[in-house]
Amino acid sequence: MVSAATFPQEFRQLQAQYPIVFHRSGERSFQPLALLGLRLGENLFLDGARWDAPYIPLSIQRQPFLIGEQPDGPMVHIDLDSPRISSAEGELLFREHGGTTDFLDRISQVLRTLHDGLAASDAFVERVLRYDLLEPFVFEATLNNGLECRLAGLYVVHEERLRALDEAALLELHRHGDLEPLYMAVASIAQFRHLLERMNRRHAG
Repeated sequence: MVSAATFPQEFRQLQAQYPIVFHRSGERSFQPLALLGLRLGENLFLDGARWDAPYIPLSIQRQPFLIGEQPDGPMVHIDLDSPRISSAEGELLFREHGGTTDFLDRISQVLRTLHDGLAASDAFVERVLRYDLLEPFVFEATLNNGLECRLAGLYVVHEERLRALDEAALLELHRHGDLEPLYMAVASIAQFRHLLERMNRRHAG
């Protein structure tokens, strides 16, 4: 599968296009992901060089930039091996007479938002696990052309357990701003149907 790392504050923007799932990254840790495809290496939202969705996940928007930790704080780094880096064309990063361009300023803001969001995600997941709100999830489907598709090893928010939480649990999750992203993650599961439609169109004939 192809996915993009995400964080709770981004779930509202993602849920209208991408399924939001969780992947186990440790014994008691999970990484929220926005699914971009149903098979290894296949991004169903990438049409040539064009992104076919109104919203692009921040972890995709930031490429080929990343944040590197320095003694005096986070700093913007560039993956110079990326095919998106060019000395002949594209967006300038610095102004001719000094200073950063609007493009680099926007990327810096994307990186800050992503950095802070991912850092806060661990505490969100800890609360989700405390109330046992994740369940294993397997997606199986057969394309119109007969190709079988199966995704396993993922987790999703357990809607029934979420709805059954007592008042104290709901108040804690509300206080931390967790309820909205949890329900956004629940709603996003409907996007599996749209991913399957995209895959059928791509493999038609």
